[in-house]
Amino acid sequence: MNLGKLLVLIILFVASSFLVLSVNTKKPTIHQLPLKTPTPISFEVSPLPTLKDTTNFPILSAQGVLAVDSDSGVILYQKDIDQKLYPASTTKIMTALVSLDFYKDDDILTIGKLNAIGQSMHLIEGEKIYFKDLLSGLLIYSANDAAEALAQNYTGGRDEFIAKMNEKAKNLNLENTHFVNPTGLDQENHYSTAKDMIRLSEIAMQNKKFASIVKTKEKIVRSTDGKLVHYLTNINKLLGTVDGVEGIKTGWTEEARENLVTFVERNNKKVYIALLGSQDRFGETKELINWIFFNYEWKNLAFASYTSQSP
Repeated sequence: MNLGKLLVLIILFVASSFLVLSVNTKKPTIHQLPLKTPTPISFEVSPLPTLKDTTNFPILSAQGVLAVDSDSGVILYQKDIDQKLYPASTTKIMTALVSLDFYKDDDILTIGKLNAIGQSMHLIEGEKIYFKDLLSGLLIYSANDAAEALAQNYTGGRDEFIAKMNEKAKNLNLENTHFVNPTGLDQENHYSTAKDMIRLSEIAMQNKKFASIVKTKEKIVRSTDGKLVHYLTNINKLLGTVDGVEGIKTGWTEEARENLVTFVERNNKKVYIALLGSQDRFGETKELINWIFFNYEWKNLAFASYTSQSP
């Protein structure tokens, strides 16, 4: 081998050694580094109710029943929840919401000639009364004359008020609900369902004014001149007698039978119950409340999220 070839071989050997050294000593990228031990991050979400006994369910006379855990939306009990039934005076939940959209507390309404059948707070034609007091008559005493007065004083009158009730029902996705009067008297095409009543009630109870009134046991309201006095007693027998019940609305007609929509809260567990077409609205609601809080337990669920760390 001549000197020239030997020199070339030496140069190639040194160059290749330097290349290998540079590759092996190159700092790895982040993707090449091993991940550190995952760090769990735990947090609580709304407790989910879990039924302890799946064999023992209440047998209720009500034609449509729905009980729902408010926080999670879990159904606790159901029976024909989409069956269209006469809502009776649970209609007044919607009457109240439409009124709250339109009137202010200190608006003064003049009572006209009313054709109100059934439950009455004994409003007098020509009487002037504050909206907030009519609303109390509507929701505490379930007064049909209060409902008709609210509709009568609405811009556009009674027909426009009822149209707003149905417009609001549509906007709230109450798919099986339609109203033809503001009181809840039985009429053709006046119907709702247990499912729709639960949704309507949840929305109504978000209004602090509404929620405050429906848990009021009794109240005295007067005409603006103070001469006419109206004594209001809540028809809901569960208020003050069943732990945690805070409203919301009763209903009864011969065709509808007994209706009751209820909100109950115990130990931060919030439940809505709707019974339509019952033979014993108070007894069956009380039975269902006791069954729910005895047979369900609310469990916290923890989720783990893992983060990787680089040096």
